[in-house]
Amino acid sequence: MDAQQLKQFLYELCKKYIADGMAAASQTIADAREAANDDTKSSAGDKYETAREMMQQEIDLNTAHLNELQKLKAILDQVNPAVHSGVIQPGSIVCTSQGNYFIAISIGKLLVNNSTYYAVSASAPLAMRLLGQKAGDTVEFNDKEFRIHEVL
Repeated sequence: MDAQQLKQFLYELCKKYIADGMAAASQTIADAREAANDDTKSSAGDKYETAREMMQQEIDLNTAHLNELQKLKAILDQVNPAVHSGVIQPGSIVCTSQGNYFIAISIGKLLVNNSTYYAVSASAPLAMRLLGQKAGDTVEFNDKEFRIHEVL
């Protein structure tokens, strides 16, 4: 897999993470609404109110999660994996002495061809230190030295 294919693959993994999360949250909201509606037909009194409140809390929690995922999608939509620059920017893959990073959205560890890449947001503290740097540069973060070997 060449550098461009790797970058596109990491980008697609991020898109899949968001799509899967949105589908799961939407399904949970739909299930909670259906359960609340079904409960109105068979329950009465305090039990009804408690169950209804629990369903509403689940809907609210998943609606908030869905909103966060939509924000991540908007950030990811601004990343163009086809762009290559020798300077670290959103969409860059950065290979350092302390690990490999994909600057896009923060979703954590991604495994590709037995290599680990950490998907991090451009607003993450480490990414903020890396942005604007190039291969051969060194940055310090959390008392560790990050030597930049390659920017893809």
